[in-house]
Amino acid sequence: MEWFLGFVDDLSWWQLTILIVDYSIKIIAIGVVPENRHPSSSMAWLLVILLLPVIGLPLFLLLGSQTITGRRNRIQALANELILERTKDLPDVPSNVTLGKNSATTVRLSRNLTGIPSVTAVNHGVYTDYEGTIARMIEVIDQAKRTVHVQMYIFALDPVTESFVQALERAHERGVAVKVLIDPIGSYKYRGYWKLKKRLNRSGIPWHPMLPVSIVKLTFRRLDLRNHRKIVTVDGQVAFMGSLNMIEPEYQRKKNHKIGRQWVDAMIEVSGEVALHLDTVFAIDWTSEEFDPPEEQPVMERHPYSHSEHGNIVQVLPSGPGYTTMPNLRVFNDMIYAATKRLIVVSPYFVPDESMLVAITSAAYAGVRVELYVNEESDQFMVGHAQQSYYQELLDAGVIIYRYPAPKILHSKFMVVDDEIAVFGSSNMDMRSFGLNYEITLLATNGSIVPRLVDIANEYRELSSELTAEQWKQRPWGQRYLDSVFRLTSALV
Repeated sequence: MEWFLGFVDDLSWWQLTILIVDYSIKIIAIGVVPENRHPSSSMAWLLVILLLPVIGLPLFLLLGSQTITGRRNRIQALANELILERTKDLPDVPSNVTLGKNSATTVRLSRNLTGIPSVTAVNHGVYTDYEGTIARMIEVIDQAKRTVHVQMYIFALDPVTESFVQALERAHERGVAVKVLIDPIGSYKYRGYWKLKKRLNRSGIPWHPMLPVSIVKLTFRRLDLRNHRKIVTVDGQVAFMGSLNMIEPEYQRKKNHKIGRQWVDAMIEVSGEVALHLDTVFAIDWTSEEFDPPEEQPVMERHPYSHSEHGNIVQVLPSGPGYTTMPNLRVFNDMIYAATKRLIVVSPYFVPDESMLVAITSAAYAGVRVELYVNEESDQFMVGHAQQSYYQELLDAGVIIYRYPAPKILHSKFMVVDDEIAVFGSSNMDMRSFGLNYEITLLATNGSIVPRLVDIANEYRELSSELTAEQWKQRPWGQRYLDSVFRLTSALV
């Protein structure tokens, strides 16, 4: 005790003040930061705060909250209640459908997390041709009679998207109710976004930024809580969803044009009951941003499953800050643990949390053929290094890592289990998609979607190179160091 008192006596008043504040911050952080947070995220935040309290505390106050509060939270809660009310009398799957034990468990889990049952859907195609996909969307929009709803993480005007915007204008001019949602943080860095805003305003098409941040309008929130969904619905009857943003495949970068870097995406076109479910997700997001009451949605009825070539049983799986249970992570992990033969994972940004890493490596150790498709070169420096930090553990477990060749960027996001059940959509296999982003995923079984995704994965494998454990062990020390550093920062969610 005497040494402590002597130490204090040697300090000036300002040094003592700084010492008290510093330790107060650290003591409070130890008790506050871990609350309702994953252990890896807690440790990362505590490390930053304890080592650099002057920087770490403001960062935590700005970026530490993973929840949506206020009006958006109330609207999401109301929407969840309405979905439960309108679907309470519907079974998990159509009455004339029998799912395998594992698939039935996954469907039930998804419904318990979101309230949305599985429904029938007609698969019109899973498209991988970038400009061809946009052309098909235009074709369907030109047939619209009542509504066209567009929701994009990135939407920018350029020579590739010009025809899509023209299709929206044509629909608007003939009296179709066109509505557009755009994530401003995802889009602002592209010059075509600012041109698009002027174009939409001039045409009179209603649009709104999702989760806007504005000092002028006093709208403040965590900047990296984003709406990452990509949805286009027409008349509540036909819908497109997947990984494609509405921008040219080179993402409006001169360097990308010069080196031939293009994004490789996949989008699905479906019709039937599932289109209404996707339209409902759009309606909730629109209401959250525009203050309008939800558009009247038809009661979600059940139609018998047709065992036709294009018939499918699907389930819409929304996720994001509006859901406290991380529906996508739980469903993905459930599927992984159910795998007995083959597991296909396609994700441009693969930064799993501890639970998913354990699930995937356990599957590999159990003898399941686990195929992970990633990029040879990432378009995001920090994420790329964080992703690479997991490769050694995956390779040691027996996971086969296929790297899609640079300079192209594989941007598709899907997973297939035992060639029987699949998830497909906007969600990456990373902690950002699990905790920070609003995502949309389609769970598919009993139909043509799953084998089509298997075929696409096979196409990716033909173009990719396998990463061996021997190759990976030879990487430079500097790369290993960066991988470890950015693995730590990736946990700051």
